[in-house]
Amino acid sequence: MDGKPIIDDPFHLILTQADGNKVMVSMSFIMNLYSEEIRAANIQKGDRLTLWGETDTREKESYTVMYPEKIYKQNAGTVGEAWERESTNISGVVSDIVMPGLKNRYHGQGLLIEALYELFPLSEDQKEQLNAKKTQEIKWTDPWSGTHNVIFIQPVKRENGERELLFSLTSLQEISDTNQALRWFYVYLGLGGFVLILCLSFLFSKMVTRPLIVLNKMAKRMVHLDFTAVTPIHQNDELGNLSNSMLSMSQNLDNALRELREANLKLKEDMEQKQRMEKIQQSFFTNASHELKTPLSIVKSFAEGLRDGVNLNKRDHYVSVIIEEAEKMEMLIKDMLDLARLESGTIRLHKRSFLLSELVEKVSDKLVYLLRNNQLEITVSTRNELPVFADPNWIEQVIQNFLVNAIRHAEEGSMITIEIQSDAHKSRFFVDNKGERVPEEQLNQIWERFYRAEESRSRQTGGTGLGLSIAKQILDLHGCEYTVENLQDGVRFAVTFNS
Repeated sequence: MDGKPIIDDPFHLILTQADGNKVMVSMSFIMNLYSEEIRAANIQKGDRLTLWGETDTREKESYTVMYPEKIYKQNAGTVGEAWERESTNISGVVSDIVMPGLKNRYHGQGLLIEALYELFPLSEDQKEQLNAKKTQEIKWTDPWSGTHNVIFIQPVKRENGERELLFSLTSLQEISDTNQALRWFYVYLGLGGFVLILCLSFLFSKMVTRPLIVLNKMAKRMVHLDFTAVTPIHQNDELGNLSNSMLSMSQNLDNALRELREANLKLKEDMEQKQRMEKIQQSFFTNASHELKTPLSIVKSFAEGLRDGVNLNKRDHYVSVIIEEAEKMEMLIKDMLDLARLESGTIRLHKRSFLLSELVEKVSDKLVYLLRNNQLEITVSTRNELPVFADPNWIEQVIQNFLVNAIRHAEEGSMITIEIQSDAHKSRFFVDNKGERVPEEQLNQIWERFYRAEESRSRQTGGTGLGLSIAKQILDLHGCEYTVENLQDGVRFAVTFNS
């Protein structure tokens, strides 16, 4: 219990004296005090040293241990100084040296030796406590560094009855420094973790919110029935599947909306067509009844006169009037039936090639008496005429209706001009007369049923009012282009045939 260590110092050297005895020199204590000087001395094998310090003879191990306080090396000077306690002088040659390192003067073994020298010999009270097998806990401050330590001394009794002490030293300063370092470490770790969490949260929010923002914009466009800007999000997750579903839905809705618009447009056109047909039908019956009412009244009155025994001199006149009015009704009914057949779409055209000039000449021969009564003439001019491909019977009726209309509205003694022009692809047919012009706002109405330019609807100047409507239907069946326009002193009808 004298405080001398029984475990070899890891920092030591073997000194061989002149008589051959070897001494183990413990270096921890002096290294703890003079580490820089020891490093500068650069002790190596073969160096002769003189040491001053305390010695301890280990009888069981048969060697001597020295704890140097001062070392002298030739050419290197003296390291350390002798303490006031008694010291021994030993000289010899270094035969072996174990120095793991000289970097830290506070190495545990050196500090432990210093504590041993500081505390031993123990006080009587401490010895009594240890003899009573009580562990001693002593707070000790290193006088050199000022670090706080705690020392534990535990008594141990060997089987041979010897008592030894387990001497343990722990630095409280290192624990405090460690705690402080840990506190700073946790602060830095917390700050770094907070910043990392913020960055990850920002990135994650970008990854999640970006497709959500895109989906929201797509949904807003779809609310306003705009399906053109819907694009899929290329992600293999639920958001990608949702965008693909929205794309499919938008395409289906777009197709359905387009079909619905087309259906609504068609329905609107059908309703407008139905309304037009109702108006046309109503107008047709009104005009037809008006056109038939007058000749029927005349026929009835003249027939009643014949029944009542009218004067024999007037009987022939009555009969001729009845026949004339019957012919007018027959012509009206024929025109109405032709118009109904043409509008029904059941007419089959028998097309062949023919010259329009020949057809005009044929129609003119039929109208010779009508032309003579109105003192009119027809002139025909052709230029590069080519045959047209059409149904001659129906085209003959078109030409006849145009010529009859031109004759009825021409001035007496004027000329009706017919012109035919052809090129490689088309033939153009013109009918001009001199007479009353059609009001500009009524040019598009002359193709309607029972239309007459004069509001009086005179039976002397007008026909049935169906001729131009029939001509329009026939030309539409042939796919021809036709127009009517006012000239400076009359009206022109123009038709374009495909050659």
